[in-house]
Amino acid sequence: MPAELETRFNDQVTMELASANAYLQMSAHFAARNLTGMSRWMRLQAEEERAHADRFLDFVLDRGNRALIGALPAPLESFDTPADAFAAALEQERAVTKAIHDLYRLADTQGDLASIPFLQAFISEQTEEEATVETILERLRLAGNDAGALILIDQELGGRTA
Repeated sequence: MPAELETRFNDQVTMELASANAYLQMSAHFAARNLTGMSRWMRLQAEEERAHADRFLDFVLDRGNRALIGALPAPLESFDTPADAFAAALEQERAVTKAIHDLYRLADTQGDLASIPFLQAFISEQTEEEATVETILERLRLAGNDAGALILIDQELGGRTA
């Protein structure tokens, strides 16, 4: 793997870990507000992002390169509404998608054929992740301040499985 690609893959590991931390903080935020379904959803999302970081890290190592994890920024710790938290999650997912697309373009430009199928799987997964968060966010916006609707959404999100 060329040096520039190694650096960018390592940046992706750091970004995935930052996403995991952000989702874990969102989980704690919802748990403190007794929105246990949203807390569970966010906790599982944190675990998924951590697994993504592991996959990127292993890919770098399997290619004989150095794995370097950068500093992680502190995540936002509170949100005014559940919709605000999911809006932040959507913004985060879009940033991850852009980074993976940029990484794919770089791998293609550098002729690194081994990286292309690896990254294609993440491109597909990011499309699903963005769509899922967009749907939840839209439902929360439709619910507005309706406590009953919020409780139903919370219950539904609590049914998420790993």
